[in-house]
Amino acid sequence: MPSAHRTSQPSPRTSAPGPPFLHRWGRLTAARSRLVIGIGVLLTLVGLVLAAGAMDRLVLSRFETPGSESVTTRTVLEKKFVTGTPSVLLMVTARQGTVDDGPVAAAGHRLAAELGREDGVAEVASYWSRDRSPTLRSADGKQALIIARMAGTVTEARTELARISPEFTRDEQLLTVRVGGGDEIFRQVAEQSRQDFLRAELIVFPLVLLLLFAIYRPFSAAALTLGMGLFSVITTLALMHLVTYVTEVSTFAANLALVMGIGLGVDYSLFVINRFREELSLGRPVPDAVAFTVESAGRTVAFSGLTVLVSLSCLLLFPFPFLRSFAYAGIGTVLTAVFAALVILPAALATLGARVAPSAANSLTEKSWWHTTALRVMRHPLRYGIPALVALLALAAPALGLTFGTPDERVLPEGVSSRVVQQEIRDNFAAEEMDAIQVLHRGRPGTAAYSTEIEATATALSRLPGVYQVEALTGRYAQGERTTPADTDSTDHLADRFAHEKDTWYSVVATHEGLADDVEGLLSAIRTTAAGGSDAGATDHIRIGGYPAELADFRATLVDRLPLVLGLVLLVTLVVLFLMTGSVLLPVKATLLNVLSLGVMFGALVWVFQDGNLSGALGFTATGTIEPSIPILMFCVAFGLSMDYEVLMLSRIKEEYDRTGDPTASVATGLERSGPLITSAAVIIAASFATYASSGVVFLKMLGLGMVAVILIDATLIRAVLVPVLMRLTGRANWWAPRPLAALYRRWGLTNVLPHGTAARVGVPQGAVQASAHLSRAPSPACWNLAQNRVKLYGESHLYG
Repeated sequence: MPSAHRTSQPSPRTSAPGPPFLHRWGRLTAARSRLVIGIGVLLTLVGLVLAAGAMDRLVLSRFETPGSESVTTRTVLEKKFVTGTPSVLLMVTARQGTVDDGPVAAAGHRLAAELGREDGVAEVASYWSRDRSPTLRSADGKQALIIARMAGTVTEARTELARISPEFTRDEQLLTVRVGGGDEIFRQVAEQSRQDFLRAELIVFPLVLLLLFAIYRPFSAAALTLGMGLFSVITTLALMHLVTYVTEVSTFAANLALVMGIGLGVDYSLFVINRFREELSLGRPVPDAVAFTVESAGRTVAFSGLTVLVSLSCLLLFPFPFLRSFAYAGIGTVLTAVFAALVILPAALATLGARVAPSAANSLTEKSWWHTTALRVMRHPLRYGIPALVALLALAAPALGLTFGTPDERVLPEGVSSRVVQQEIRDNFAAEEMDAIQVLHRGRPGTAAYSTEIEATATALSRLPGVYQVEALTGRYAQGERTTPADTDSTDHLADRFAHEKDTWYSVVATHEGLADDVEGLLSAIRTTAAGGSDAGATDHIRIGGYPAELADFRATLVDRLPLVLGLVLLVTLVVLFLMTGSVLLPVKATLLNVLSLGVMFGALVWVFQDGNLSGALGFTATGTIEPSIPILMFCVAFGLSMDYEVLMLSRIKEEYDRTGDPTASVATGLERSGPLITSAAVIIAASFATYASSGVVFLKMLGLGMVAVILIDATLIRAVLVPVLMRLTGRANWWAPRPLAALYRRWGLTNVLPHGTAARVGVPQGAVQASAHLSRAPSPACWNLAQNRVKLYGESHLYG
């Protein structure tokens, strides 16, 4: 039986002279409910105006690291040599004959010249202007490439490309023309993601409303909850619009703002409204119910928001605008969802009052299931815990085979024009000119006086395994031999690209296999060879650029920052949970369980998207690898949401433990109070993310499917089985802390303590009813009768023996 000694005296906190801030804030919102609601409506209208223009302000991003060697090399080439990395191509296919035929070649020259006159195009080259380079011609001679470098930022480039692409997609008498290249691929990815965003809006809102109505029954409560989610989405997009005037924000962040805004807004509203209903069921007047709700549930919502905020804020540690954009969206979502739950929602509840009250029988059945399930699991912890753990480890096992790789055209669905073009290059061309590796040799002038040294370096580079062709000031080389004609005109034409009085550079085109097998190894070999040997000091004059180098730098920086980000997320989360619980063990267990659920998410990603299982049903092409930035984003989002559920659950368990001192009954009652809410919130946010599982972009498919997996697993096996199992096995040790930390918690900890004059809660264990007699204000007879009836219903004395 619970110890009566623990609850026989009110704690110093409960005997404090005045109500805490959140209690006073709740009374203020209830007293000024119309004013607060008016402010909320005004903020929503202003947010709508700003959100309407947000999508036009969001930008596109490349997979690159600002300030990295590859990006710096690209800048040097553009300034000194007026050349750089091409990002757009036209694939020219001869209707008859080959691309070497005179009429086709003449048409190709005219097409390249026309492209060069377009606004936003900085540089153009073609198979015919590059002395018929083999890398720009298909093996059968029926296709040739025109390549171009776009000017301006990536957003400016792709904006111009949206106009150029349809104009240069042609079917003419002599040839057909199709547009491809990296910028065209990811322009179409961004276009598809915008369409998916609009489609998701049309699906998510009515779907969530139906689910909420099924949960609440009163339409007013369902509409109010969805309204808080809408407020979060609208104001988050408005905040993102404002952030664009300070820094870049990626267009993909809007997709996260939609599902996270709905998810957190609904999640917190469910918790607050449920607590408000409990307070009403105790017979409290509406203003008192609002005040006690904000005091108790409000503190939990604030803690939950802090944990999610910490997880998403850590994305700011990555120097990539792409990932930082998700941090901006996530931070905005948390702030607006918490604001809605603690400011607007209490005022609305004060206005609606009993109209949000539920059907008593409906809520009783659902909560009873969670209570009895928790007790059953805790009676036989090993019987239930071991199979659940084995199942989770089996689902997470594929994550051990996780392999990071680079994204390509296969992120788009089959049949999209840029993907078709890129696949034809992969199948019909010996190498990919667009992926040329640029080797900048600083301090070696690109002049005739250094032609001997330049030729020796180019020859050595062309002998490297995985290298198809090298071009330099002195000509074109393959397999250690010069392949350009010996005539002066050809050599002089090539020299235009590489000539400079101080520096020179080499264009190294790798084979498809060379780029697919070991890019880092190939880049290292190129650096050493260009420096003239293995002397580390000699490589100081060598700078490597080009798209393969940019991807390698991006991946290397990502991996370097990853331990810092993960460590900070875990550390800050442990601190936050300690301040909430005063326990050393509970934060550690919560973190381990969350890592286990994340393992299931990564296992699903590997099994589906890396290995290709279900690729036919989901409509994508597996590449055998996973692009690394999306799983890192998913880790931060999923970890934050898992901790969100953990905070909601632990807050109710701790509240019951502080009230009764019973380590078993407090878990059962805490799960009874929080379990239905967590399950409902999980279903709603999983449904929101699931809308992206049908996206045409693999990145969004991964986000949708992976988040659905982790949310549902976390809200079922983790919360319903492993949490009560571990709480039962560790007993009172759950609430232990060393004396120094206990003193720290007593001074700085924040917890859901019993509010002043709190009446007996519905469904509390018998010890809680006894303890309530010692509170500063006695409960009403009606409340006593309700609590005693619930105690009899559950038969606590029989269940606990």
